[in-house]
Amino acid sequence: MDSNADEPPKKTQHYVSAVEVAEKAGVSRSAVSRAFTPGASVSAKKREKIMAAAEELGYQVNDLARGLLARTSRLVGLVVTNPELGYRSHLVAALTKALIHRGSVPIVINTGRTEEELVAAQKTLFGYRAEATIILSGSPPSSFVELARRNGQPLIVLGRSETGADDVNIDNEGAGREAARVFLANGFRTLGFAGTVSRTPTTVERENGFSQEALLHGARVMIGHGGNSDYAGGQEAARQLFAGNERPQAVFCVNDLVAFGLIDYVRRHTRLRIPDDLSVIGFDDIPEAAWDTYDLTTFRQDPALMAEHAVALLDQRQAEPDRPPVHDRLSTHIVLRGSARIPASFKP
Repeated sequence: MDSNADEPPKKTQHYVSAVEVAEKAGVSRSAVSRAFTPGASVSAKKREKIMAAAEELGYQVNDLARGLLARTSRLVGLVVTNPELGYRSHLVAALTKALIHRGSVPIVINTGRTEEELVAAQKTLFGYRAEATIILSGSPPSSFVELARRNGQPLIVLGRSETGADDVNIDNEGAGREAARVFLANGFRTLGFAGTVSRTPTTVERENGFSQEALLHGARVMIGHGGNSDYAGGQEAARQLFAGNERPQAVFCVNDLVAFGLIDYVRRHTRLRIPDDLSVIGFDDIPEAAWDTYDLTTFRQDPALMAEHAVALLDQRQAEPDRPPVHDRLSTHIVLRGSARIPASFKP
């Protein structure tokens, strides 16, 4: 006896075809194609019949097939490491929303930092004829950029600069200098910086701007580097900064996640009160920064604005493929909350 005799037949996936729409509307297959092609010639009455049939059947245009025929694609690859963390998660959300609004299909590729992983990601995107790649993190190797250039694919880098590629970045050094000025205006002379050993261009720019401004005014800067720019990294940086007898009076953290880790470490392992004994400033202004637990003074990095500028660069690059690379710089501003003492004389 067949053990599968009582099992229901397996359903195969079925997409409504243009032929079915044509039969339902009583028109030709080519008329359906023209009705869904912007600018194609089809009478208003016939288009109305086709659209009514398509809606009743649940028909959707096969964009993948169209892309293959036209040797183009609306796919845009978002290459990112740890897309679930901190500001990066909000930037991914903003980019996917902006790209969908543009009519593109975003593909998020969660990859590592090595050259092999990045190149493998890029080859995958080329295999699917992605129209562009946007890199949110990591350092793209020269071979990665060259591969994009040879294939005529726009490459946009966010949060760093790369030779031969368009990029959108924040004035990280300027923010670091302003953080130092906030502390200096309070009369603090022993300052701290909580960063990461990875020392990406973004973190280096923030650290350099902060340290240079502090040293320019005769202040001392203590450095703590965590393993990563996340909560655990903030805890590790805090251990380094507060392990000895001499401790900073104020700390600028490379991002909000690091600031959260540092604040919790200080509360648990020291008797310092924030902001009475220690002022803390972060960077990014992710939603958790406004929580009562942290009430973090931080620099605002708007993910929607960065996504808007990235999509604009993509449009410009496709319109002018041979123009020189564009380096788009966005300003940032400090959001004042309760984690740092702000003197009345300070002007952002």
